[in-house]
Amino acid sequence: MALKLPQQEDDLTVSHEINVVPFIDVMLVLLIIFMVAAPLATVSVPVDLPGSTAPPTAEPADPLYLTLQESLTLVLGDDQELQLTDLAEAIDKVAEDKQQRILLRADKNVAYGDMMDVLNALSKAGYLKVALVGLEAVSQGATK
Repeated sequence: MALKLPQQEDDLTVSHEINVVPFIDVMLVLLIIFMVAAPLATVSVPVDLPGSTAPPTAEPADPLYLTLQESLTLVLGDDQELQLTDLAEAIDKVAEDKQQRILLRADKNVAYGDMMDVLNALSKAGYLKVALVGLEAVSQGATK
């Protein structure tokens, strides 16, 4: 049994529309690449952070990181190593003003007293907005 289709001309009509499907595919691939690469590019100082069950907060646009490593080495930003006595002067050069939030990252093996020495030095320099950075941990339920 044969089916007769309506006759069509051999001339194809010209479409004046842009095909956006490949454009969307490329944009999705780029989005995935940037989502994977962005967290890897933010932190280059190795430190073993402790876990935290606090809800994450929004990170400022241009964060100022101060890292206290296990060896009690202070690193400002990604590469500027400094001593505790030079902390105030180094932050004054980098910070916009005394109201800028400083994100303090400390290794989980750093003693509490050493961490308090850094916090006291920041307070003495006039930087009172200090946030402690930790890894996001899964809550195990309430403990007593």
